[in-house]
Amino acid sequence: MSTATSLRTSTMAQALNSALRDAMQADPTVHVLGEDVGALGGVFRITDGLTAEFGPDRCLDTPLAEAGILGTAIGMAMYGLRPVVEMQFDAFAYPAMEQLVSHVAKMRNRTAGRMPLPITIRIPYGGGIGGVEHHSDSSEAYYANTPGLHVVTPATVADAYGLLRASIASDDPVVFLEPKRLYWGKAEWDPSLSVDPIGKAVLRRTGRSAVLVTYGPSLPVCLEAAEAAKAEGWDLAVLDLRSLVPFDDETVCEVVRSLGRAVVVHESGGFGGTGAEIAARITERCFHHLAAPVLRVTGFDIPYPPPMLEHHHLPGVDRILDAVARLQWED
Repeated sequence: MSTATSLRTSTMAQALNSALRDAMQADPTVHVLGEDVGALGGVFRITDGLTAEFGPDRCLDTPLAEAGILGTAIGMAMYGLRPVVEMQFDAFAYPAMEQLVSHVAKMRNRTAGRMPLPITIRIPYGGGIGGVEHHSDSSEAYYANTPGLHVVTPATVADAYGLLRASIASDDPVVFLEPKRLYWGKAEWDPSLSVDPIGKAVLRRTGRSAVLVTYGPSLPVCLEAAEAAKAEGWDLAVLDLRSLVPFDDETVCEVVRSLGRAVVVHESGGFGGTGAEIAARITERCFHHLAAPVLRVTGFDIPYPPPMLEHHHLPGVDRILDAVARLQWED
């Protein structure tokens, strides 16, 4: 049982910083590396104070070379360390895709399990902060489509701490996607309490009409849409996936079967996106329980637009409610 003294109010950025600090204190093999993670504390200050506390050997600045950063982390992991890599922005990680796909994701299988690579790759991702192309991408589908990687994305302060600690402790490589626009949202949480593990979805809001299936930066939007939907007579549940790989088919299907209607919401493009896989999985497993086709509300299939246009691109309350209205209620 938690006590009042266990509770703290933090931003997601502060919770991530606490997770890194606590992991480094608990395990001397945990090392942090990336561009500007040292004296600056990271462009979003997620690594603030770590170099001062643990020294530049354990929280180290790197050259501006993502392939080199991840390649170095591979070598560190092969020699028994647990590196935590920061890719400064979502699209900055693309130069490291060769290392990620060909080596990080494959090494455990290539060595018949003898050489796991316990690497956590932190990637600030998504839009909504007025950033431009290469600073606002939602690239989760690339990683989810790469066998050998776990893909995790928190949407709450408590999950930011708990899932990052679990990712660092995992012997499998984890792509840890941090929604930039949620960095500064505050919440009360208890760091002494464990959160649900990687691979487990959480129902954030119950409902009786339909369920919004989402993750990461779209969770607050879906909760807002569910609140607005009451005026239309809809009682919407909101399911937070938290983890794209492994995927929690059991919880997703349990909720969808009980309601019969589902809308999948995410920022990345619709064609070939994670929502397509989620909709397919739901349809295959829940077909005879569905009262309407599974619909998707996503970003458009375009390069990320200029800041003044991003509000048109990102799924919003109106687009979500328009999709809910198309769930064949007349049947």
